[in-house]
Formats: sequence, structure tokens, C-alpha cells
Amino acid sequence: MSDSVIYPYPDNWDLTTLGQLCSEGGGGIQTGPFGSQLHAADYVDVGIPSIMPKNISIEGISTEDIAYITNQDAQRLSKYLVKEGDIVYSRRGDVEKCSLVTEKENGWLCGTGCLKVSLGIQNKVSPIFIHAYLSHPAVREWISRHAVGATMPNLNTSILSEVPVLIPPKKEREVIQNTWHDTTNKIILNHQINQTLEQMAQALFKSWFVDFDPVKAKISAKDAWINLHGEIPATDSPVYADYAQSLCVAAMSVISGKTTAQLEAFATQKPEQYQSLKATADLFPDAMQGSELGDVPEGWGLGTLSNLIDFNPKRILKKGVLAPYLDMKNVPTQGHLADDVILREMGSGTKFINGDTLLARITPCLENGKTAYVDFLENDEVGWGSTEFIVMRPQVGIPTSIGYFIARLDSFRNFAIQSMTGTSGRQRANTKALEDLSWVIYPIGLLEKFGVLSDSFLKYSRKRHDENQSLTQLRDTLLPKLLSGELSLNKKELNAL
Repeated sequence: MSDSVIYPYPDNWDLTTLGQLCSEGGGGIQTGPFGSQLHAADYVDVGIPSIMPKNISIEGISTEDIAYITNQDAQRLSKYLVKEGDIVYSRRGDVEKCSLVTEKENGWLCGTGCLKVSLGIQNKVSPIFIHAYLSHPAVREWISRHAVGATMPNLNTSILSEVPVLIPPKKEREVIQNTWHDTTNKIILNHQINQTLEQMAQALFKSWFVDFDPVKAKISAKDAWINLHGEIPATDSPVYADYAQSLCVAAMSVISGKTTAQLEAFATQKPEQYQSLKATADLFPDAMQGSELGDVPEGWGLGTLSNLIDFNPKRILKKGVLAPYLDMKNVPTQGHLADDVILREMGSGTKFINGDTLLARITPCLENGKTAYVDFLENDEVGWGSTEFIVMRPQVGIPTSIGYFIARLDSFRNFAIQSMTGTSGRQRANTKALEDLSWVIYPIGLLEKFGVLSDSFLKYSRKRHDENQSLTQLRDTLLPKLLSGELSLNKKELNAL
């Protein structure tokens, strides 16, 4: 087969190139600004997002660790700004992946190290179809094979312009692009839901156990009562119940995010959930006490982190046994979900079970936030991975998810980074220093309440993650068949799959 044809195709399909397609539509292919046009010092904390190679994936443009430029620089580099329907590539490294620019990214910068494909406003072929086509495994392999450079693949406008593009008739294109769009959007939505839930759970943990917001809310309510009535009523006073209720409602409001009026309606509409919320609020005291760690809730203990967390607990897995293996590169920097767990014969590595939290201890993985919660094993199964993991397991009786949320705290991570020792480039966090770190000892009742919420979050996120894996597998199996003409289905038939 000629190199200008990526795979066999039906006779009624048209063959063109990506460059010709862009030219016919009034678009084109161009690189992002070069280093002489945009320097490292030009990036700012807030501004117009600049798309870098690390932000590019088939599912979309990630905003994780994205760079920003000023509005002035965006105007100066206006010809490099992307618009909805453009497709962006990395110029080097993982060059076969591309992202479709959506309405959300309209006006962002095609950053240094990227290329922009613009189909043009006159093009009759949908950008969604072209993105689906360019994501075909055979097309991606063609791009990788034609990239220049042995150790670091490099892509340029000439190579992209020569990519062979097969255009099926309109009805078949519509089926293909709708299938791609619907499936990819579902994957993106699931990922966004998981991100939101993660942020909510982390915020709740910080509110309860770091900022002590429910306690502070009760203190404020107590001060307001004293300002109004002059004193705190005795426990046998007729108004004590009203006083206690005002403190409880203040804490409930902080915990739930509901106003007093909303809580009143909530009590009528969902009485069981209201009582559960009230029981949680009752677990928080209404005063603070001084300690070596600063003010902490009255009655809460002080100790070391080892009182809550067992570091590197013993796990048994015989050498040579085939077991689930997690590589450091597949540990997330955000969220708890690990990817691409494979079976490998046990060699030398860290062992773990479900409910453990894996913390990368080595630079730069620790600084980058690599952390995972183990929820991908079978019951009683032992997995293993890099020797550069620290395993964190809550002590007996404490919900296992607590270990993960502690590991995600900025205060904990900053201390872990400060504890690092070793030669430059190979520094590792000091496990003993983490064990001995002074820490607030949370009441077990409150930990159990949080555990109920956090466990449901983790399980729901895992369910969405597994659904995404199934959707990705379906998409990556079905789309190549559609894009090669091997399979021809209408929209109704596809929905039935």
C-alpha cells in the first residue's frame, strides 16, 4: 500500500491530505510562537491560558499545571490564538496525540512547543470528524513514523500537511463524528464529575480537621448569643435548648452550605438526613484550646501522625508471584485513581493492599503531587510497585480514606518535601520524620462520620473511572472500524450497542 494511503477504504470515499483540506477551507497549519517571542519570564499566575504539550490529550485540553500569559502578550501573539474547531498537536515527544479546541478554550494561546491545525470556516468537513480521524490508531502510527528525531520525535507543519485524510460520504461522516462526540463527551463529563467530587471532599476534610470551621461557627454563634442576652444560659434554663440549637444550626450551616431557612425546609423535607447532619454538628465542640500546634478544638488530643497512620505496614507477597503492578508513571498528580495497573512477577518493590495510600517519596514526583488510593485490587489481593512509594494506612478503627486525604493536605506535603534528604536529583522524603510529625488527634466519632462521606466519594469516582475505561475501549475498538469503512451502522444501531 502506498504511504499516501493509511489503510484500505471504500471506493466512494475521497482521499486528500490534511494540508489540502485546511487550504480548501481557508485555514492552515502553523506552529506556536518560538522561544524568542515568548520567554519563561513572560508567564504569569493569572491571564490567558497557554496550551503546552503536557496539556494535550485525545479527550481534551487539560488545565492541570497550565501556563498563563498577559492580555498584552495575547494581543501581541494574536495570530497564535486558537479558536473553536482548531486542533492542536505537540511538536515534540508524544506527537501522535491531538486535542480538539472547544468553545471553552476559544482565544487561548497555541503555546510554544505546539502546532495548530485550522480547517477554516469554508470547510464542509466537521472538525469533530477530523479529530476522530486523526485519533485513529493507524493515523497516529503514521504521524509517529514520519516524525523526525530518533530519541525525541519532532513534528512540523510539513509532516502534518502530508497526513493522508480519507473523507467518507456525508451520512457516514455524521455517524462517525456523532459517535466520537457523544462517547468522548461522556468520558469528559465523568472526569469532570470526579474532579468536582475530589475538590469537594478535600475541601470538607480541610474545613473539619484543619480550619475547624464548624467549631468556629459555634463560637461565633455563642458570641452573638452573649451580645444579645448578656450571658450563656444555665443548662437547666428554659432558654438553654434555644441556645444549644442556635450553636448547632451554625455548625450545620457551615457543614452543609445551607442557610438557616434552607435548613428549616430540609428538616421537613428530609428529616432523616437532617437528623444525621445534626448528629454530625453535635460532635464539634464550641470552644478552642491552646496547644503547641496553635489553637485546636477543645477536647481534641495531640500526638504524632503515627497515632493516626501506620507507615509502610508489612505486606506479604512472594518473589516471582504474578501480581498487580503499579508503575510510578501511572500514579496521578491529582485525584486518587491510578491507571494502567498490569500483572507482573513480583521482584523488588513496595507492597500494598486495598485501602492503602501510596505517596511518592522521591523528587520530583513528590513535589508534583503523585499520590494514589489503592482501590483497584481484589479482596485479600496484594499488589506491588515502585520502591519509591511510602505506604500510608490509617490505624485500626480509622476509615482508610483518611490516609489519602491527609496525604493530599498542603501542610503535610510541604513538610514531606522539607524532610527530603539525599543527593541532588535523588532526594527522598524521610518516613521517620513523617511518623514523628506533631499532629492533632481527631475524635473517632467524627472520623467515622467523615469516612462515610469520603468512602462514598471514592467508590463513586472509581465507578465513573471504570465506566470511562469501558467507554474508551468501546470507542477505540468501534471507531477504527467505522473510519475504515469496515463497519457501517446508522445512529440507531450504534445506540443499541
